[in-house]
Amino acid sequence: MILQALTQLYEDLVGRGEISRPGWSKAKISYALCLAADGSLIQVIPQFEEEQAGKKTVLRPQKILLPAAVKRTAGVQPNFLWDNSSYLLGVDGKGKQERSLECFRACAKLHHELLDEVDSVTAKAILSFFDTWQPEQAAQHPALAACWDDLTKGANLVFRVDGKFAQEDPAICAAWQAHYDQSDGVKAQCLVTGKPDTPEAVHPSIMGVPGAQSSGAALVSFNADAFESYGKKQSLNAPVGKYAAFAYTSALNYLLADRDSVQRIGDAAVVCWAEGADPDYRKYAGALLFGAAPPQGLTNDTLRAAVKRLADGLPCEELRLDPNRTFYILGLSPNAARLSVRFFYRDTLGAIMKNVNAHYARMEIVGNPFPVTPLWAMLRETVNLHTTDKSPSPVMAGAVARAIFSGTFYPASLLEATMLRIRAERDITPGRAAILKAYYLKNPNSQCPEEVLHVSLNENSTNIPYTLGRLFAVYENVQERANPGINATIKDKYFNSAASTPATIFPILDNLCQKHLRKLDTGLRIYYDRQISTLKNILGEENPLRLTLPEQGSFNLGYYHQKQAIYTKKEEK
Repeated sequence: MILQALTQLYEDLVGRGEISRPGWSKAKISYALCLAADGSLIQVIPQFEEEQAGKKTVLRPQKILLPAAVKRTAGVQPNFLWDNSSYLLGVDGKGKQERSLECFRACAKLHHELLDEVDSVTAKAILSFFDTWQPEQAAQHPALAACWDDLTKGANLVFRVDGKFAQEDPAICAAWQAHYDQSDGVKAQCLVTGKPDTPEAVHPSIMGVPGAQSSGAALVSFNADAFESYGKKQSLNAPVGKYAAFAYTSALNYLLADRDSVQRIGDAAVVCWAEGADPDYRKYAGALLFGAAPPQGLTNDTLRAAVKRLADGLPCEELRLDPNRTFYILGLSPNAARLSVRFFYRDTLGAIMKNVNAHYARMEIVGNPFPVTPLWAMLRETVNLHTTDKSPSPVMAGAVARAIFSGTFYPASLLEATMLRIRAERDITPGRAAILKAYYLKNPNSQCPEEVLHVSLNENSTNIPYTLGRLFAVYENVQERANPGINATIKDKYFNSAASTPATIFPILDNLCQKHLRKLDTGLRIYYDRQISTLKNILGEENPLRLTLPEQGSFNLGYYHQKQAIYTKKEEK
């Protein structure tokens, strides 16, 4: 399903003229080797271009359309018309001269195989270069002196003859295409297209997944005998034709290259696309689905209205989005030289937005600084922000994303991680309160009923754990009024035990509160006495010995709601 969807995306992109045809792909080129007609090296021209990185302008290698890169493992495999200094110059910066010479000879052999019969000035110049170039004397060549260090550190190079790049020569292009299209192997039915094609033993690399190898990673690969069967080696165990392998990798690399459209969920890089490859769907996906900042010219209110319209199955003409368009979401995580599919979801845009809109509604809570809680902010509430690694659990992050997009139950790991942070920090942030509310609205539990799962304080609730949380917030407020500027309150010492064993702790808190009330003036004392009496009337004579996990969620929400109500009254005064 994933490979088929990506192959279809590739065909849609080709139809729109946004991606290269089979056998060609963009490569990062740092320098051009300018050759004379006799193959001698004249000069080396930098091929960098300016790119904005935050507030700085940096120079990055230029992306140029070239013959498709080979898939390298441990052997020597040259690219055609371009490569690093080991293959084109026979030198490197690693001190492995013998291997560099082997790479250079392999590259020369490939170019002779493809260009010996080509009647072109550029082709003859390139062949003459390989025949006359002496790698042992490369360090003394005047054209290489100024950029020697960069050249030998792995920068990619390309040929240029008489002011034109080699890949612009029609005769050379035809020779490459004929070479790429030729099929030496036995054809088999492709698992992706269903058509006869030569299976690709090693698929092209996927570039741009954060955390994966910089040289690229594989989405489909077999690297051990335990994974192989019937004598099939490498990816021949799952025969994907040459065309489909190129198509799906090209489409995925195209999506990952657009950094503004790639979202991060835990360790996963998430890409989205719509059927037909319409760029508007990728442009707005980050803001609509993940709560990212809206594109320039749009406001949060506009996007929120768009979410509601799409969730209702109505077209959003302002953003040119159709709720009936098939939409795809793919999350990829790094795994050494390979990629793991963290999640893959396919549905109409309207159905996905209906689930996302319901999630946003469940996450609404008083005091939340976000108009709509972004997914990254939600996951951030589950980690310790005082540690070096502030990344949420990859497995939990993927499960949460799947639950939101598909409208299924939130994973239990989300609740566990949130409660762990509340106990460790004794702090209920708006985000954590929103997670508790959303979790029990989607995953109902009678011990955390709907009467406590409100956006703001529900003064009519008679739920005992919720009322205990409210009472704890009032006790804390009394202490703060009686001791202005106090460094540590009862929350720092008693919060966790009050939420788990209230029968043991609340008599202590009652006694402390009476002492604090004596320090207040008569008006304040009467005000707080009335509040405490109202809450105690709901609680009755005895407090529960222990609170279960859902009841602790009710306690935390009661505490949070009451605190927000106290702050609101202060602002009104």
